[in-house]
Amino acid sequence: MNILEFLQQPWPWYVAGPLIGLTVPALLILGNKSFGISASLRHVCAACMPAKIPFFNYDWKKEVWNLFFVLGIFIGGILTANWLMNPQAINIHPNLVTELSGYGINDYSALVPTQLFNWESLFTARGLIMMIGGGFLVGFGARYAGGCTSGHAIMGISTLQWPSLVATCCFMAGGFFMANVILPFILSL
Repeated sequence: MNILEFLQQPWPWYVAGPLIGLTVPALLILGNKSFGISASLRHVCAACMPAKIPFFNYDWKKEVWNLFFVLGIFIGGILTANWLMNPQAINIHPNLVTELSGYGINDYSALVPTQLFNWESLFTARGLIMMIGGGFLVGFGARYAGGCTSGHAIMGISTLQWPSLVATCCFMAGGFFMANVILPFILSL
């Protein structure tokens, strides 16, 4: 197996997990920084909005490292999508295939079903609810919880913060409820 084939395969948990986990001590040791992605939107708004909105009125330049971190994630995503995609079909559990075929989803050639996530679907009730409504709820939830899943589940829990444990439990409960109760209703639209 050459290096390209190795990079195209899913990394095992015992490699990817520690790599993600090591970002916490690295950020703390290198500059007493907290890991989180949702705060970067606040930094961008603070940098770009000339209005004197109190929430955006702070020294965002102290957190510019976070913007470079998010830019690196974005560039990494582009590089991966163009040169490191695994050409093999996505392996889906047969029970899930049966359930999704009932909703008209049968194309598993991409990481997300193309019948759900494409420009034509965006202008349907199902697409508007999933992409626009879902995006709004994720943003609202991250703001309401005081951070996103990466900030709370990775950084907050590892630094023994009680609010992060509560937020992560709520994220998980909401995800289970969404996947098992609300999503089947949305997919049937």
